[in-house]
Amino acid sequence: MKATGIVRRIDDLGRVVIPKEIRRTLRIRVSDPLEIYTDNEGEIILKKYSPMGEFGGILEELCESIYKSTKLCCAICDRDWVTAAAGPCKSAVGEKPITNEMKEMMETRKRFRYEKGQEKLSLVQEDGASVLLAYPIVTEGDVTGAIAFLETGDNAAITGENEQLLHTVALFLSGHMEM
Repeated sequence: MKATGIVRRIDDLGRVVIPKEIRRTLRIRVSDPLEIYTDNEGEIILKKYSPMGEFGGILEELCESIYKSTKLCCAICDRDWVTAAAGPCKSAVGEKPITNEMKEMMETRKRFRYEKGQEKLSLVQEDGASVLLAYPIVTEGDVTGAIAFLETGDNAAITGENEQLLHTVALFLSGHMEM
């Protein structure tokens, strides 16, 4: 653990203010859920909560199944990171931070579909695959992530069936996170 040198007092309601510099560095926004951990040594650890993290390996298996049936690279992300991916793009995008443009797309709460001549949407900050089709995952009114098909060198075309599949999976994940 790294010391910041910042000390805060608890107010009479039991609250502690997380300094703006730390919130900015860790990309913690107003209304972001935080998970609270304690250890045997009396330390309190705050961690950004991601509902996607609750699914663990199931998201990887879901991406693998989608890839096997469509031959399209598939990725699922929360609001900050790619949490699962399958296909040739897996190593390029897996467990990497997503771009601000991808975050903005999710905040629109509308699907994104790449059309020829349109500016490409990158999923991750490093060189990775561009998004061909993406649906935001909205849980209880809040954007919790997105699912996307990604461009690779030998892409199959996005068909109506592929689009319907991605939309259905986004709705399924939305519903399961509300439970």
